[in-house]
Amino acid sequence: MLNSMLLDLLFEKRFRSGGVRKIVILAVCAFGGLTLGFKLKPRKQLKLMNMVDAEMPEKSQGSLRLLTYNIAGLPELLSSAVTERSSSIAVIGERINPFDIVNVQEDFNYNKFLYSKNTHAYRTENMGGVPFGDGLSTLSKYPIVDFERVSWSACHGTDCLTPKGFTFARIQLAKSVFVDVYNVHATAQDDFEATVARRKNLDQLKAYIREHSAGRPLLLMGDFNAHYSFALDNVTSFRQELGLTDAWVALKNQGRVPENQANFVAQAALELTDTCEGIDKIYYRNSSQLIFKANDYKVHKELFRNSAGQDLSDHCAVSLQLDWILAGTSN
Repeated sequence: MLNSMLLDLLFEKRFRSGGVRKIVILAVCAFGGLTLGFKLKPRKQLKLMNMVDAEMPEKSQGSLRLLTYNIAGLPELLSSAVTERSSSIAVIGERINPFDIVNVQEDFNYNKFLYSKNTHAYRTENMGGVPFGDGLSTLSKYPIVDFERVSWSACHGTDCLTPKGFTFARIQLAKSVFVDVYNVHATAQDDFEATVARRKNLDQLKAYIREHSAGRPLLLMGDFNAHYSFALDNVTSFRQELGLTDAWVALKNQGRVPENQANFVAQAALELTDTCEGIDKIYYRNSSQLIFKANDYKVHKELFRNSAGQDLSDHCAVSLQLDWILAGTSN
């Protein structure tokens, strides 16, 4: 059972490699791979509360560069990324510096490398490697004034080996301007049990948002492991019921939400382009006080490749340029 779960960690969605690699993993990972994670003890997580920066400038409008990126930070032997993890994640940490707010997923065993060359002034504290951490980190140029981690109440298979879930961060954009930012990593796989767990994940997240962010402006970024086109996923109703705008739908798909497709097969994560739906999503929601305008959505390729042209992770990073303005303010 453990060996089967380890294999699933390597082949998270619908695209799986050949048998030779699986045999090698079976031979060496069951003990060595997880040992790397168990050596990293969980850290006591500090809860940020009411850490508002009174010195922030008064502003009525601004612009944000957002990024979400699954960085494949599982222990080296468990990772499906093709490049060496510590050096690759150090490069990732440096290359995300220009972005204002970054959500990363699978930030497990190499967080010190992610942060080593990173210059964001505000970064959430890592919980530790597999199996202690949830892999979710938020990096921001603006103060994170409140923060909480929430584990999924439902999981399936290898996703139960770590406390996967979502995080909530309230970020201060100006002296009196705040936005609620959620970082999400939902249950993977598309067998029936995993799909049931993922539906429950999004229902849990929806309930939390309704309780903690009612009427507030929202940014949701992360690896949802879900598609509108996959009939068993409930991401369509999740978006509708929370009044969210999908940045890819709005800017790259002419405002059309994809319909369910019979026998849907997803695009491989690293083959994602601006023209197709992926599992790494960016949502936003206006409020009566704060209005967003999305300008530029991009799936990044070259930025997150090494000098040999190899991808630094097993996902593409996705970014969004988002302007904000206080309601009633003239441009």
